[in-house]
Amino acid sequence: MAMVPIQENAMTIQLRHNFMELKAKMTKNEAIEEANRCLYCYDAPCIKACPTSIQIPNFIKKIASGNMKGSATTILEANPIGASCARVCPTEELCEGACVLNSSTKPIKIGELQRYATDWAMETNAQLFKPSPHNGQKVAIIGAGPAGLSAARELSRLGYQVTIYEAETKAGGLGSYGIVAFRLPNDVVDWEVGQIKQLGVNIQTNTTVGVDISAAEILAQYDSVILAVGMGAVPNLGIDGEDLEGVHDAIEFIRKTKMGPLTNDIVGKRIAVIGAGNTAIDGATSAVRLGADNVQILYRRTQKEMTAYKFEYEFAKQDGVEFKWLTAPKKIIGNKAGKMTGIECVKMQLGEAGPDGRQRPEEVKGSNFIIEVDAVIKAIGQTRFVSLIEAFGLAHTNGVVDIDETTMQTSNDKVFACGDVVFGNGQGEAMVVTAVQQGKDAAYKIHECLRKPSEIA
Repeated sequence: MAMVPIQENAMTIQLRHNFMELKAKMTKNEAIEEANRCLYCYDAPCIKACPTSIQIPNFIKKIASGNMKGSATTILEANPIGASCARVCPTEELCEGACVLNSSTKPIKIGELQRYATDWAMETNAQLFKPSPHNGQKVAIIGAGPAGLSAARELSRLGYQVTIYEAETKAGGLGSYGIVAFRLPNDVVDWEVGQIKQLGVNIQTNTTVGVDISAAEILAQYDSVILAVGMGAVPNLGIDGEDLEGVHDAIEFIRKTKMGPLTNDIVGKRIAVIGAGNTAIDGATSAVRLGADNVQILYRRTQKEMTAYKFEYEFAKQDGVEFKWLTAPKKIIGNKAGKMTGIECVKMQLGEAGPDGRQRPEEVKGSNFIIEVDAVIKAIGQTRFVSLIEAFGLAHTNGVVDIDETTMQTSNDKVFACGDVVFGNGQGEAMVVTAVQQGKDAAYKIHECLRKPSEIA
């Protein structure tokens, strides 16, 4: 007997609708009109502002002339996950922020045009690149996030046999699990991963290095290794009551909205989000879309010091998220039944600057107060995979792998590192597009090291 699908109720349908992509793509007429606004600058500042150096005037001109394959190829040649980056890059601060038209009218909508071209590639399932014949050398990549996928794409095109080891059930890293679906739908990431697989890259998911295969085995089996593992779970707040039901890791909270099914257990609740980075914004806006009655972001510094992008902040405010600045959590409060009822906070003030140049927040004595909440989402950064780094015997500083910035090699010349695992302690800015470029750079550095003398001559 055929199974009858369960009828979706109105709440489920609404929740699913809430997580649909926010913006519709440009129509053909809109894209051509916008492309024709571009001045096609010879020494284009938008290219210099793009970490992956996409030839932006080139791809835009091809849209204007109707050469969609050429446009998509230009984008993806420079950025292997250009469809994702079209949606999640802070274009206002990068390419569009550098557009010469800012001084006269308004910048070209580069991000939307990039999406228009890469959407064409997805819809037609165009295979734009081919691998080179194998050169007999093998490279292992640990982590199938933006940096690892980018490195794999470039290495396969250079003729290497590439294997990616990924602990999760699917590839994509941050794109698959850590960026909300209404900004980056799963099918976009899945298509990009599929494009890389078509080049012959072997992605072994559900494979944890140190459990399913050892670091020593990988070092023995491959000519070079790239460590691109990103970062892990959100650390503990270190306050009483953190073990109460209703305390969520922001990354895990977002992950559940990406992997589904969406549930209504947040409907009508009051939520406090601790932290003010992009992940905190994603957690807060996800809670709004899951039906929370009130969502407040608590941050121990001021708006000026928040690490979230300005457009993310504005978006959260439009969603009705409230912000409490100079506010730090002290204790999560529960009743006798173990149900969360509130969070005790204290007001803060900014004091002397620390070693990182930022003013340190200090408690204002006697300023304690209580906010009534039903759940807490902690978004205060992420932990590092120190045990994995040390399994490869690599030097690191608080979980940030030490690399030679010229060669991208670690303390083990055979191991290169890129992405979030080398960001931190003043080293670079952790953007998806920056990780993509680092993956490309790592691939080229490996190629320089492994090329045969006859190829160099």
